[in-house]
Amino acid sequence: MSVSDSIVLIPTYNEKENIEKIIRKVFSLPVSFHVLVIDDSSPDGTAQIVETLMAEFPGQLFLEKRNGKMGLGRAYIHGFRWALERSYEFIFEMDADFSHDPEDLPRLRQACLQGADLAVGSRYIKGVNVVNWPMGRVLMSYCASVYVRFITRMDIRDFTAGFKCYRRKVLETINLDKIRSIGYGFQIEMKFMTVMHGFKVVEVPIIFTDRTEGVSKMSRGIFKEAALGVIKMKVGSWFRKIKRY
Repeated sequence: MSVSDSIVLIPTYNEKENIEKIIRKVFSLPVSFHVLVIDDSSPDGTAQIVETLMAEFPGQLFLEKRNGKMGLGRAYIHGFRWALERSYEFIFEMDADFSHDPEDLPRLRQACLQGADLAVGSRYIKGVNVVNWPMGRVLMSYCASVYVRFITRMDIRDFTAGFKCYRRKVLETINLDKIRSIGYGFQIEMKFMTVMHGFKVVEVPIIFTDRTEGVSKMSRGIFKEAALGVIKMKVGSWFRKIKRY
């Protein structure tokens, strides 16, 4: 059985074109990572592909199957709890579609080794580093981060980023039962709560490349959830401060 202090969480729904390639790429890296796939009952057979690979990578590759499509945030929280029940120190989030380059995983881990509690793979820390996205979608994502930064007054450039490495203590401290966002607003809420608990967030510049295979799950509804969720989070933080006095 392979030993690693790092686990990469990959939520999936209909990712048969990408899942084997992304898993093999992670396992080819010079740093040892384990992988947990959280599959939401993909009708295209994604979970079956992972199950076949588990025989090739025993003790490195794991699969959690959920009954139905329950949202990105719920998938990650399921994965966080699974990882916290084990001895992993570094817990990563990564998409299955190669929009997040596995080659950047060691860089995120290194940022945490050097003092970050949460390392964020950031598209906007050095300009706008996005490939193959339509301009409208780039503007929507970039403006969302500007909006969140304005509302929260937190110095994070890429609030909607989903390529991250948490130190274990962050996820042990945040009350995961109180995380309400289920779509991409989840990424904002988790960063907000990380900062609110006094942890250090470091952004690591990456190049984000849109998927070339499979179908995107992004929608305007996801951004609407995020926009409203930011206001609720900020108001909630005010009330918590009032209660302390």
